[in-house]
Amino acid sequence: MIKKNRRNPDERPVEDVVTEEKDLGERLQKVLAQAGFGSRREMEEWISAGRVSVNGEPATLGMRVVAGDLVKTERRTIRVGEREHAARILLYHKPEGEIVSRDDPEGRASVFDKLPKLRGQKWIAIGRLDFNTSGLLIFTTSGDLANRLMHPRFEVEREYAVRVQGTMTEEQMALLLKTGVELDDGAVKFEKVEDEGGEGFNHWYRVMLKEGRNRVVRRSFDALGLPVSRLIRVRFGLINLPPRLKRGMTAELGEGEVAQVLDWVGMTAEDADEAPRVVRKPPVNNVRTPRVATGRPRTPSRGRPGQTKAGAKR
Repeated sequence: MIKKNRRNPDERPVEDVVTEEKDLGERLQKVLAQAGFGSRREMEEWISAGRVSVNGEPATLGMRVVAGDLVKTERRTIRVGEREHAARILLYHKPEGEIVSRDDPEGRASVFDKLPKLRGQKWIAIGRLDFNTSGLLIFTTSGDLANRLMHPRFEVEREYAVRVQGTMTEEQMALLLKTGVELDDGAVKFEKVEDEGGEGFNHWYRVMLKEGRNRVVRRSFDALGLPVSRLIRVRFGLINLPPRLKRGMTAELGEGEVAQVLDWVGMTAEDADEAPRVVRKPPVNNVRTPRVATGRPRTPSRGRPGQTKAGAKR
């Protein structure tokens, strides 16, 4: 007698296949992504490279895990089903003098030292701010959400308050907005440049661009002969820096606000860590702006940059 191929869903009713898939648990790469290890694609690479084990045995690509399974990577171990791994989003007002890295040979202060501790998950930084830049830094426990917000193809807006030594000419402002400034790694063009005034030799500008290359704002102004003396990120995508969030403080978004962010990038709470079949860009210029981003950053006064009127639940 020839046995039917139990791996071929076409030989059985769809309901049976769905039930069996559910009973077999979740795919390992999805569980790892939900736990904050990284995106699903990264987890697939880890599994293929032999960096993951399940219950003491080497994991294989496509493996499923169920509640109670012990999943171990090079750095962390989790027990499947021990707790829910819903996507969380944390805002941090980064001060100058901190690095966005867990390891630093120089022993400098890290932003991760200030974040709430997690069990079975880890905070993933969405983008970076350099050592001398302050302002809004966003963390999440969802590797797929972090990847979605950081990937260049989604062109997420970054807005900064920048103080420079000197004043831009009309020609320089037009260059930033229309032609773009040529840097070592390619030209960069700003979406918005607004004069915010200033006192003495220092002058404030409000700028916005849709990319996050390393030190791109500083390098752009340096190319114009206008050294940056202070740089503060006041908005990332639809999330503004809350006015009451002082430097060195954190604030976690509530469930409703997290849902708005997920919806904005085309994800839901249920599939936050699964690669969606249809990928859509976030709305241009914040046409559809949830409550977490209402209010425009105020104009800097007396040499201090403004912040936004809206913030996260605390």
